[in-house]
Amino acid sequence: MESPPPATASPGAPTAHPGSIVGILAFAGIVAALTQTLVVPLIAQLPTLFDTSASNASWVITATLLAAAVSTPVAGRLGDMYGKRRMLLVSLVPLILGSVVCALSSSVIPMIAGRGLQGLGMGVVPLGISLLRDVVPAEKLGPSIAIMSASMGVGGALGLPFAAAIAENTSWRVLFWVVAVLALAVGALILALVPADRPATTVAGRFDLPGAIGLGAALIALLLAVSKGADWGWASATTLTLFAAALVLLPAWGWWELRRRDPLVDLRVTARPQVLMTNTASVLVGFAMYAQSLVVPQLLQLPEATGYGLGRSMLAMGLWMAPAGLMMMAMSPVGAKLSAAKGPKVTLAVGSLLIAAGYGLSVPLIGSGSPWSLLLVTLVCNSGVGFAYGAMPALIMSAVPQSETASANSFNALMRSIGTSFAAAVIGVVLARMTTDFGGFPLASENGFRVAMLIGCGVGLAAAVVAALVPVRTTKAPLDPPAPTTAPTRAHQEA
Repeated sequence: MESPPPATASPGAPTAHPGSIVGILAFAGIVAALTQTLVVPLIAQLPTLFDTSASNASWVITATLLAAAVSTPVAGRLGDMYGKRRMLLVSLVPLILGSVVCALSSSVIPMIAGRGLQGLGMGVVPLGISLLRDVVPAEKLGPSIAIMSASMGVGGALGLPFAAAIAENTSWRVLFWVVAVLALAVGALILALVPADRPATTVAGRFDLPGAIGLGAALIALLLAVSKGADWGWASATTLTLFAAALVLLPAWGWWELRRRDPLVDLRVTARPQVLMTNTASVLVGFAMYAQSLVVPQLLQLPEATGYGLGRSMLAMGLWMAPAGLMMMAMSPVGAKLSAAKGPKVTLAVGSLLIAAGYGLSVPLIGSGSPWSLLLVTLVCNSGVGFAYGAMPALIMSAVPQSETASANSFNALMRSIGTSFAAAVIGVVLARMTTDFGGFPLASENGFRVAMLIGCGVGLAAAVVAALVPVRTTKAPLDPPAPTTAPTRAHQEA
């Protein structure tokens, strides 16, 4: 994959060794990912803490999901227009403010608002990956992308034991104060040491506000229906109305985008076979990655008396899950070397097969009575996720113009998020339907967990098939289509 040389810093501009830049951006991704698992240890306590119902408290998680889905493609487009480093700094602002609001909350409404603000900062990872293309030498770009992509897994895995340890030993408010301080530190490091992307990589034009509103409305309708369908009832009027709204809004949004000169998402670029197939694989990998994150923690925490639960505490569960996130980071350089030797398409396929192998390995190990068996499953699965997450941005960036890097990467991140949302819905339905009686209370059964893991295995195999079908560009032809003679060229627009 070709990449321009890093920008030459002007006098007084921030400058750092490429390794330091990658480390800072990966740190930013870890901090952003922390916010996603930060409240997991608090879920059971939230109704009591805020004197509210469990249904209302669940919005503390849903608000972050919805805000992230809506803001990520917007942040990507603004990054292409006004600079990726600038938008990185802007994205940290709601992350910091949201953490402070959560830390000061005494009722569920401001807590939900704060979590929504935190979700607005989730564009940090795709923006950071896109910025690497501008500021890291070409020979270091592949490993840098892999490390940056792995930061989401590391942050998510470390967030569980980190949050559980703090919640068990001090006030839950400390969780959010720590995240606020970490995000401030990230902003200071970016401001001081990370150079700006080259001006030539930004694109002139107007921001597509109607497109942003349309995509946001469609995503909210779809993700609300998917994430809340089990609570409201899949056949309820509310759920069906939201699905219907999404089915109407998404085609209408596509129609609008295809007629815009400066669309929020360039659907013609997104429809290029390499980009389209990679995004399809991203949905599947996102699903497969998240399914085991839902199953394994439950198996670790269910009572031993069930015969298949391991009776571990929340903190112990987090500690058993943490090595899997670290494995993602450890395997990212290996995946980068494979991409350099065989291409990111092969790395994506190998990663998907590893995910499927991890799920397949889990089926006979469920009920073994040993947390080591589940640790092995998560290590294998997350090794595959590390390979796949590093390969997908590489495939995307080799197929899109440099002026659309952030937008394309952000859309790819959105596809992964949609995959995780569907995983939560599907696995939730399976575990809710396949139950066993335990002291008068229904619990997900051993067979239910096995079926859930088999679904993850099947989705991982499907991702491998899609990865094998990704058509990779082999020519050096320009990525940008020739400008029509009647319209000003991009160069004229930038001038």
